[in-house]
Amino acid sequence: MARLRNTTATSAGGIVVRFEGDVPHLVVGSRRRDRDIVTWTLPKGTPNPGETRELTALREVEEETGLQVRITGPLDSIDYQFIQRGVRIHKTVHYFFMEPVGGDLARHDHEFEEVRWISFDEAAHLLTFDTERALVQKARQELAAAATGGGAKAPGADLTADGSGQTATAQRGA
Repeated sequence: MARLRNTTATSAGGIVVRFEGDVPHLVVGSRRRDRDIVTWTLPKGTPNPGETRELTALREVEEETGLQVRITGPLDSIDYQFIQRGVRIHKTVHYFFMEPVGGDLARHDHEFEEVRWISFDEAAHLLTFDTERALVQKARQELAAAATGGGAKAPGADLTADGSGQTATAQRGA
């Protein structure tokens, strides 16, 4: 049996949060992987040459969801492995807390068949991958801690692509 070649990959994305009353909701999207397989995931994608993680996350979230967003704080990274075309890929995805500042879910690109807002409770059952479900649970805990003043890292604190503290949003064609 031939040995698999190994490589690494990096992506960035976000958990876009809005509140309906006191209940936080996040954006997820579905992809058809095969005729009978649909996955529900968080928006994320691969950096363009020269892009920072933050700029990648902003651009990819806007492209995949149709929403213009801004980063409000760092989250965590997740790691996983998969095999594609005879290559074992170890992938790291860096996530950020985000909030919508414009746009429309109807403007999402072709990578997702459907994009929608769901509650954090629903995410625990809808998201396909364990790593993303665990990340959403951690995000939920951080949001709750920030709401009660117990969070060491406040998701509402602005973190921008250039570190300036000014609002950063993805710009189409940038």
